[in-house]
Amino acid sequence: MKAKFWIIIVIAVLLLIILVQNTGPVTLNLFFWEITMPQILLLFISIIIGLVIGCIICLFSKKKRNL
Repeated sequence: MKAKFWIIIVIAVLLLIILVQNTGPVTLNLFFWEITMPQILLLFISIIIGLVIGCIICLFSKKKRNL
Protein backbone atom coordinates (compact mmCIF):
# COMPACT_ATOMS: atom_id res chain seq x y z
CA MET A 1 0.00 0.00 0.00
CA LYS A 2 2.83 2.41 0.75
CA ALA A 3 4.46 1.95 -2.66
CA LYS A 4 1.18 2.66 -4.45
CA PHE A 5 0.69 5.82 -2.39
CA TRP A 6 4.17 7.15 -3.18
CA ILE A 7 3.82 6.37 -6.88
CA ILE A 8 0.56 8.36 -6.99
CA ILE A 9 2.21 11.27 -5.14
CA VAL A 10 5.19 11.31 -7.54
CA ILE A 11 2.91 11.23 -10.61
CA ALA A 12 0.74 14.02 -9.16
CA VAL A 13 3.78 16.21 -8.47
CA LEU A 14 5.14 15.62 -11.98
CA LEU A 15 1.78 16.52 -13.52
CA LEU A 16 1.64 19.67 -11.40
CA ILE A 17 5.13 20.70 -12.56
CA ILE A 18 4.15 20.15 -16.20
CA LEU A 19 0.94 22.15 -15.78
CA VAL A 20 2.65 25.10 -14.08
CA GLN A 21 5.33 25.34 -16.78
CA ASN A 22 2.81 25.52 -19.63
CA THR A 23 0.77 28.68 -19.08
CA GLY A 24 0.92 30.33 -22.52
CA PRO A 25 -2.11 30.75 -24.77
CA VAL A 26 -2.94 28.01 -27.25
CA THR A 27 -5.53 27.81 -30.03
CA LEU A 28 -7.57 24.64 -30.32
CA ASN A 29 -9.15 23.93 -33.71
CA LEU A 30 -11.98 21.45 -33.27
CA PHE A 31 -13.99 20.84 -36.44
CA PHE A 32 -15.50 24.27 -37.17
CA TRP A 33 -14.69 25.90 -33.82
CA GLU A 34 -11.56 27.77 -32.87
CA ILE A 35 -11.02 28.15 -29.13
CA THR A 36 -8.16 30.09 -27.53
CA MET A 37 -7.35 29.20 -23.93
CA PRO A 38 -4.37 28.90 -21.60
CA GLN A 39 -2.35 25.75 -22.23
CA ILE A 40 -2.54 24.83 -18.54
CA LEU A 41 -6.34 24.61 -18.84
CA LEU A 42 -6.20 22.46 -21.97
CA LEU A 43 -3.70 20.07 -20.34
CA PHE A 44 -5.79 19.85 -17.16
CA ILE A 45 -8.97 19.07 -19.12
CA SER A 46 -7.10 16.43 -21.16
CA ILE A 47 -5.77 14.77 -17.99
CA ILE A 48 -9.23 14.68 -16.39
CA ILE A 49 -10.83 13.23 -19.54
CA GLY A 50 -8.11 10.57 -19.70
CA LEU A 51 -8.64 9.63 -16.05
CA VAL A 52 -12.41 9.36 -16.52
CA ILE A 53 -12.06 7.19 -19.65
CA GLY A 54 -9.53 4.98 -17.86
CA CYS A 55 -11.85 4.49 -14.88
CA ILE A 56 -14.80 3.66 -17.14
CA ILE A 57 -12.75 1.07 -19.07
CA CYS A 58 -11.53 -0.43 -15.80
CA LEU A 59 -15.10 -0.75 -14.48
CA PHE A 60 -16.36 -2.41 -17.67
CA SER A 61 -13.45 -4.86 -17.79
CA LYS A 62 -14.13 -5.92 -14.17
CA LYS A 63 -17.81 -6.54 -15.00
CA LYS A 64 -16.85 -8.75 -17.98
CA ARG A 65 -14.49 -10.83 -15.81
CA ASN A 66 -17.26 -11.43 -13.26
CA LEU A 67 -19.65 -12.75 -15.92
